[in-house]
Amino acid sequence: MGESVSRRSTTPGKAWKHTSWILLTAQYTAFVLLAHYSRIMPPTGGKRYLTSTAVFFNEVVKLAVSLTVALYEVSRSAPPSVPATSLLSSLTATVFSGDSWKLAIPASLYTLANSLQYIALSNLQAATFQVSYQLKIFVSSVFGLILLGRSIPLRKWGLLLVLLIGVGLIQISNARPDEFSLENAAAHFDFPRSLEEWKSVQLEGRSLHKRSATYEGIEEDILTATPRLNGAVGVLATLGACAASGLAGVYFEKVLKDSAKHTSLWVRNVQLAVYSIFPALFIGVVFLDGETIANGGIFDGYNWVVWSTIIIQAFGGIATSFCVGPAHADTKNLASATSIIFTSLGSIWLFEFEPTITVSLPFRLVYHASNRKSVSCWHLCGLGGHLSLRESECRQAPRPSPTPDSRRTLRKGEQE
Repeated sequence: MGESVSRRSTTPGKAWKHTSWILLTAQYTAFVLLAHYSRIMPPTGGKRYLTSTAVFFNEVVKLAVSLTVALYEVSRSAPPSVPATSLLSSLTATVFSGDSWKLAIPASLYTLANSLQYIALSNLQAATFQVSYQLKIFVSSVFGLILLGRSIPLRKWGLLLVLLIGVGLIQISNARPDEFSLENAAAHFDFPRSLEEWKSVQLEGRSLHKRSATYEGIEEDILTATPRLNGAVGVLATLGACAASGLAGVYFEKVLKDSAKHTSLWVRNVQLAVYSIFPALFIGVVFLDGETIANGGIFDGYNWVVWSTIIIQAFGGIATSFCVGPAHADTKNLASATSIIFTSLGSIWLFEFEPTITVSLPFRLVYHASNRKSVSCWHLCGLGGHLSLRESECRQAPRPSPTPDSRRTLRKGEQE
């Protein structure tokens, strides 16, 4: 009877971990594939959307969702007669009180990481980005050691070294001597010079618009319709995104641990979104792309693919904020590693990605290095009859009782 009660009590936790793993895997895969497609698809109305506006609307969606749920939490603890204005005032005081200002640092880093992710996915294949982005695990481990004093076992250092080697091999295997770069952009651009070439441009699906009567305007139209990938820019953007996102995650965890009073994670998400909107709006939208937006509009180039990318990234950011700490890091690492498989399959099907033998080996190295710790924990706990992502729970997991045959085998082995 007691055994059945204990099993029922662990079922919700086990189901939640399975659900988190599945949802995070789906979110990681869908965002990378959609974001990459949104940067190479035929532009809407001859214009491609500005990534600064996508980052800004991502924070707006996160703020709207987090604010709604946080307001609901406040209303549950308040008497029914309290007006909505009082609830909003109470929530505002909670959001901007205490140590909320400390979240301006991780919020700005998350905004920078989101911007760099769009740049990386504009210049790398989706599968290559997904594998390279696993360097975030290494960055998070190092910053966890520095800021949180978290110990890293020797075995994990070995896995991190394998991760670095795998990502490095991927970049080497993807490097080509004729790879497009900013310096030889003009040499790679084949401008149509005859009527037959203009017709072939139209047959290839490139749309030209009566925006400009100059050669520069027509050239810009063609380059917009058929964007070229710049591997060097993509790799640098990926490295920057890994550094910014890894540091932001560890710093966010440090703020939560050092906080004197408990604050709801939904309120923390509101704080992150508020402090993220300022750099996204004033630096990205106004300062960098203000002139372009003034001429074409903030929604120029938007369609359902762009909006889907923004919404999926927003909900992924909210979900990630709830996965704080070493125990939840295993869930994220396992989901991230699993998404490598689905992203690679999606890239083969959607983007004609052709993995060669020299590319497949580094992919496997990164996959095993990024998820070996989580998978081994799942496997061992599953053998013990209790599935868990926490190492401490793995050690405490009940093991099957030895049978008489197994006892005889054990005694025989000891005698030998």
